[in-house]
Amino acid sequence: MNFPDNLKYTKDHEWLRIESNEAYVGITSFAQSELGDIVYIDIDTEGEQLEKEEVFGSVEAVKTVSDLFMPINGEVLEFNEKLEDNPELINSDPFGEGWIIKISISDNSELEDLLSSDDYEKLVS
Repeated sequence: MNFPDNLKYTKDHEWLRIESNEAYVGITSFAQSELGDIVYIDIDTEGEQLEKEEVFGSVEAVKTVSDLFMPINGEVLEFNEKLEDNPELINSDPFGEGWIIKISISDNSELEDLLSSDDYEKLVS
């Protein structure tokens, strides 16, 4: 299983790729493999300021629907529109083209509470 070093992780299986004071958010390869084939993404929080651990949307797989949680406080700036027609990008490229939302980072100190790739790997092993 893949755990890129350049990302931060949550116990809820989201990842963050930090770029300046913004971050891309998706679900990990572990999460997508547990869910199975992703068939739909529901994000209706674009433009909203959300708190850490607040639900920002949901992902629907063949077997189940799972909520998606904000990893840190921030505003949802953008939804990956490629996922509207191709939600399976989350399965095929969870750390690249399968990103879900782009957020602003409200408080950089919250990033310290996130897991490193090594810590996340230990969590799911």
